[in-house]
Amino acid sequence: MIVTFIGHSTLPGDYDLYDKLRKSILELVPKNEKISFYCGGYGEFDALCAKVCRELKPELPCSETVYVTPYLKEDERMRWYMDGGQYDTVIYPPLERVPYKYAIVKRNQWMVDRADLIFSYVTVSWGGAAGTLTYAKRQKKRIVDLARSN
Repeated sequence: MIVTFIGHSTLPGDYDLYDKLRKSILELVPKNEKISFYCGGYGEFDALCAKVCRELKPELPCSETVYVTPYLKEDERMRWYMDGGQYDTVIYPPLERVPYKYAIVKRNQWMVDRADLIFSYVTVSWGGAAGTLTYAKRQKKRIVDLARSN
């Protein structure tokens, strides 16, 4: 199972978001199945997601936290890979022919295309996160909306 996340680079003061995400993952992700958590690695929501995934490792022993890099630059890949064990591995999708300024958008679409389950925290209808969420909905993906859940 592949799980990915869609959210803003900055988070408002939703202090329950950590608990909502953690609880939702534990409720919806099978405990004894191989799980790959695909993380974007940019901004506050991505950092929160990676933290939750790392901390759930004892409860989800078959899980891995994957940084999906939008750029094929070895220095960035190694920095994320080695940065305090934040991720178990790094993936670079086939984006060699994508112009640099569109790499994050195309990387996000690549993650959505592969995801079996998506957790989102999108509170506005504009910007990159909103565009990725719209794309995920068009792909008829299973989405857990953390911005509107209790």
